[in-house]
Amino acid sequence: MASADMFPSADMFPNVSFSDVNAAAASQEAGGGGKAVFGLDAASGAARLSFVSTGDDQAMEIYLSDAQIFKLGRTEWLCVSGETEAKPGVEEKLFSRAIKAVLRTEAESKAFSLAFQRWKQLGRKAGEPLENGSIMVPKSKFDTKIEASSAQMYFHYYGQLLHQQNMLQDFVRTGTYYAAVMENRSDFEGRVVVDVGAGSGILSLFAAQAGAKHVYAVEASEMVEHAQRLISGNPSLGQRITIIKGKVEEVELPEKADILISEPMGTLLVNERMLESYVIARDRFLAPDGKMFPTTGRIHMAPFSDEYLYVEMANKALFWQQHNFFGVDLTPLHSSAFDGYFSQPVVDAFDPRLLISPPTYHTLDFTKMKEEDLYEMDIPLSFVSTVGTRVHGLACWFDVLFDGSTVQRWLTTAPGSPTTHWYQLRCVLAQPLYVMAGQEITGRLHLVAHSAQSYTIYLTLSAKMWGVGAEQGGILQTSTAKLELKEPYYRLS
Repeated sequence: MASADMFPSADMFPNVSFSDVNAAAASQEAGGGGKAVFGLDAASGAARLSFVSTGDDQAMEIYLSDAQIFKLGRTEWLCVSGETEAKPGVEEKLFSRAIKAVLRTEAESKAFSLAFQRWKQLGRKAGEPLENGSIMVPKSKFDTKIEASSAQMYFHYYGQLLHQQNMLQDFVRTGTYYAAVMENRSDFEGRVVVDVGAGSGILSLFAAQAGAKHVYAVEASEMVEHAQRLISGNPSLGQRITIIKGKVEEVELPEKADILISEPMGTLLVNERMLESYVIARDRFLAPDGKMFPTTGRIHMAPFSDEYLYVEMANKALFWQQHNFFGVDLTPLHSSAFDGYFSQPVVDAFDPRLLISPPTYHTLDFTKMKEEDLYEMDIPLSFVSTVGTRVHGLACWFDVLFDGSTVQRWLTTAPGSPTTHWYQLRCVLAQPLYVMAGQEITGRLHLVAHSAQSYTIYLTLSAKMWGVGAEQGGILQTSTAKLELKEPYYRLS
């Protein structure tokens, strides 16, 4: 049998008026306003449509396997399902249940119809018996790549207002997005916009302020409930915004978008792997000549020297050098503890004067790249040291470009620029390198995605021969590191 975790979780339409038009049931169940939710029955796994009244746990339900939908008007639908009901003292009989649903806008009406057909197909696939069992519905691309436990924690995190507030209060982030949209009104006026991973809905509201014809705000976490209240509380803008609960890999939209807007950036740009969803949304929803905000991203890298940070990291493992900890010798674990601390990338804001070379960068063009390009990135490194010092590792940060028709605006997380909630990231080498001024430093930054929505970082840095014989290009020293981007050391104090 197909299990529930093989299906998208739910599609929800939060502002629906509905009524049960069945004559026999009309006296028992009044209609009203509330939400319509497509999902799976927990017990049977059958696809169903539930109409839930506001402030009431009671729901009117239609199972979709034998249901049909009829259009009554631009935003009105009649959902009909054949059901068998046994009543006390009455012979069991078959009757049809019909629920009239009225959506708020034509765009929501189209999306409702698409969701009905999609969930009806899922219900059929899950329940159709075959000779050798039941059809197994394939997982979505997101579910295939990402561990269920990681996804659950991820959506729980972003479903909380305190974390949305943390991002909104990053005024560099929020202000840059606002400026990029408002300075490029011509890209939004009269256009259809899709907000990928809408969160609180703030970017959807910005797009509506800029004159968007309609905005589809796609959000998979429980933040949709808060987003709906925020958008409903701004009715002059909210009437042009439709919130759709679900993953961009799974939901259906009634029309193509002229512009995608999203905030898919994580630590080191790529952490949390939301950039892949952004690219998938481009392929699924964006019109051929459509725009993407942001348009491109760049990962910047430079070697750094920070003796204080290195000593701090190394000293963390001193605890394990105790020979008599309540009568126990801890030293056998010192080496493992030392390696463990250096496997954590350091997230903090540092002084750009710690950099010992001009940075290089790696570009990601969101408009052209393939999703698979984000699975693994191998970035060659080449620097020339400006000073004689110890090289303690590689410092990284990112920026993204909003390539508008009127104004090009950058959002940067560079050291020395106003600090953002992303800060910067440093990969610290357990074995530093010694370099002289003018000496070349080479290496590779290799990022490999994994199913916990992050990356394993493989760093190699080498100091090439300096001075007499340098033309032969021999390698003097090499140091390597393996770090886990999902488990950083937040050094924010």
